[in-house]
Amino acid sequence: MSKAKAPKTLQEAIIHYADFENCKQFMMDLRWPNGKVLCPRCGSDDVDYLRNARVFKCYKKHQRQKFSLKVGTIFEDSPIGLEKWLPVMWLVTNCKNGVSSWEIHRSIGVTQKTAWFMLQRARLAMQDPNTGGKLSGEVEVDETFIGQKARNMHANKRADKIRGRGPEGKAIVAAVLERGGKVRAKVVETRRKHELQAMVREHVEPKSALYSDALLSYEGLSADYTHQVIDHALEYVNGNVHTNGMENFWSLLKRGLHGTYISVEPFHLFRYVDEQTFRFNNRQDMTDSDRFVTVMKQIVGKRLTYDELTGKTMEPGSEAAN
Repeated sequence: MSKAKAPKTLQEAIIHYADFENCKQFMMDLRWPNGKVLCPRCGSDDVDYLRNARVFKCYKKHQRQKFSLKVGTIFEDSPIGLEKWLPVMWLVTNCKNGVSSWEIHRSIGVTQKTAWFMLQRARLAMQDPNTGGKLSGEVEVDETFIGQKARNMHANKRADKIRGRGPEGKAIVAAVLERGGKVRAKVVETRRKHELQAMVREHVEPKSALYSDALLSYEGLSADYTHQVIDHALEYVNGNVHTNGMENFWSLLKRGLHGTYISVEPFHLFRYVDEQTFRFNNRQDMTDSDRFVTVMKQIVGKRLTYDELTGKTMEPGSEAAN
């Protein structure tokens, strides 16, 4: 880290990163912790810093020898300076219910369209790499429907959008939660047995205690797990058998979707799920500064262009992500 005192609050972060030298030192410590700058294109350490241009130059013979601190990260090709990018990353990482593009637009002086693109790049960095192994111990599994509420729609729009009862036309998010630990959540196509049980087996250690509601899709998991069911038509808690931890996560997710973002297209929903999952998994025993540094360590090697984001070109891994 920089010799200057690392910021602990949003106010301190805005002041600290207003100085380009502080941004430069932070990014260098983040990307090259051993102090040796490596070219992101060829990996060479035959690199010099051009102070006036604020870029590095690699002296190996290849195209695009000059590179900035942003190259090779989610910030690549962005005309927005690091003095704006870093406070935005701090905000989206730490605001419990998320932060809207309109708020970013008003706060840092960029267009709403640019702010939306910035936030989507930030969400890419917040994707959980799932490097901690499978969940174990006591694990809850549940799913929820995400969509507009009929009572909030104009009558004409309601007639056009609502063509069936209940979950008709809504997106589905499924998740598994280790009590006292982490959650893994993803957008799924259906609530059918093959899809939900595949997710459980992918993320939960066999022989773990598994708790679910009475959805028939979970039948058959008893062969691999100690599976107990709570029937919500009768009760919500029966001793240790409940899915209240998952209900807590759904509450936080929907508070952001309905209260902060208002309107989220289904094909972008997985990004917002990733965002809330990151904050939930890093909610305990971490300061705002810790969460900020954690997500900043995940910006390298990731790229999201506007064409990919808007569907003009295929985003790498987009089919799997959706």
